[in-house]
Amino acid sequence: MESPVTGLRCRTTGPSILKPIDTERKAIEEYEMVPVETEPLSPTACLFHDPTFNVHVVAIMAAKTRISPQPVKEKLELTLLKHPRFTSLLVVDKNNSADIKWVQTKVDLEQHVIVLEVDESQLTESPEKFVEDYIYNLSKTNLDKSKPLWDLHIINVKTRDAESVAFLRVHHSLGDGTSLISLLLACTRQTADDLKLPTIPTKKRRTTPSGYSEKEGSFRLWQYFGKFWLFINMILNTIVDLLMFIATVIFFKDTKTPMAAPPNSASNGRRIVHRIINLDDLKLVKNAMNVTINDVALGITQAGLSKYLNRRYAVGKEDKGANERNNNLPKDIRLRSCLIINLRPSAGIEDLAAMMEKGTKQKGGWGNWFGYVLLPFKIALRDDPLDYVKEAKATVDRKKRTFEALITMMLAEVLVKLFGAKVATPVTVRAFSHTTVCFTNLVGPQEEIGFCGNPITYLAPGAYGQPSALMINIQSYINKMIIVVSVDESAIPDPQQLLDDFETSFNLIRDAVIERGLVKNLKY
Repeated sequence: MESPVTGLRCRTTGPSILKPIDTERKAIEEYEMVPVETEPLSPTACLFHDPTFNVHVVAIMAAKTRISPQPVKEKLELTLLKHPRFTSLLVVDKNNSADIKWVQTKVDLEQHVIVLEVDESQLTESPEKFVEDYIYNLSKTNLDKSKPLWDLHIINVKTRDAESVAFLRVHHSLGDGTSLISLLLACTRQTADDLKLPTIPTKKRRTTPSGYSEKEGSFRLWQYFGKFWLFINMILNTIVDLLMFIATVIFFKDTKTPMAAPPNSASNGRRIVHRIINLDDLKLVKNAMNVTINDVALGITQAGLSKYLNRRYAVGKEDKGANERNNNLPKDIRLRSCLIINLRPSAGIEDLAAMMEKGTKQKGGWGNWFGYVLLPFKIALRDDPLDYVKEAKATVDRKKRTFEALITMMLAEVLVKLFGAKVATPVTVRAFSHTTVCFTNLVGPQEEIGFCGNPITYLAPGAYGQPSALMINIQSYINKMIIVVSVDESAIPDPQQLLDDFETSFNLIRDAVIERGLVKNLKY
């Protein structure tokens, strides 16, 4: 394993990240317990402490200025450390290993904030590759369970897009992606007004005008009939989806493609890379085709995966360049994403900020509240780039008419409560390992934000420890859409090429919309 500290002056405020993890009881006793009520681990959080599903979230933040560690520590004292999960140890009962609780403790920030001061003149590789390798090496390690399960890494090195990079690493048992991103955003403020929290775009609900009334009851009758039929349709779809989910867990696997995860992929390191595209261009396509941003994002994903797999299947043929332009895809490829659906009622940034400011305990708005939806991708080369978006919309619209996400979350909780994590975790792992892709989509701030006084140029959340060889995270931020891929290099050795295919596919879709005159008189 390559050392992440070659060619730099390293000043760390904690132990080396590549040091073997010490989880002995004596290490836990070094932390001073505080006299507060303990809290049991939630059923969903229990799943993330199995070695086969030991998932860590990595939230990458690129700053426009070099980050000074002292102001960051002072800010963390007033924000992150006010949250009980970030000041709690995971303690296992000596007499019952299934009894795991959060126990609050006093946190020593010196052991959680790691700072690297890089001498760029001594680097033997590009700064971007240095940061990428650092995160890759970090993904081969686990957070030390003798301390609260998070740390913050600051790398003061100038890259193409930033003057420095910081990333918050958090164990997934602390909360789902929406919780963790919301908490991170609650620690930031708008750069235009350092007293204001970031704002997240929300969907506008259609409301009936106050003066509206129907002349006859027949219209309302048809309305009720339509709602009843929609409910019946959702029940039938849910039954079909649930049977498909159970079949997937038991035996129904995706086609074995070059992107399929190898055995024990969850324990392999992850290469986390990203690509930034223009969010306004996505909105242009969205408005022109009368679809959602999520439809466009999934259409780009479907097109990019088709393009990438076509190239991989061309490998080994005599004229590789010519064959990449031909259709090399096998017929009827079954390739699905285990789509993670947030079931949280709101992002809760204001509530989290108020909780940290007042030091109160938040109720009902934290934890792992998400379900799974199996989303099929149609892998094929299309003559019309817009077909990818149309197909994605049709698939997503069908998946909106189901309770699959809610049922899968409830099933996971019931399995943990009835049979324990030793039974529930393999079921969850099989759902991921029998599919090809893990996909999430997170909505970010509409304005520029500052983290501890440092303006952020982009956000790029990723993860490692999941069984899927490919995880795709879509994150919006101001006028940017960041596509982040976390890959197992034994299955996907060229993640930058995959990002190239995503970007090329999007450009083709955007250009097709413009060439056909679909953007006339549209504002975005």
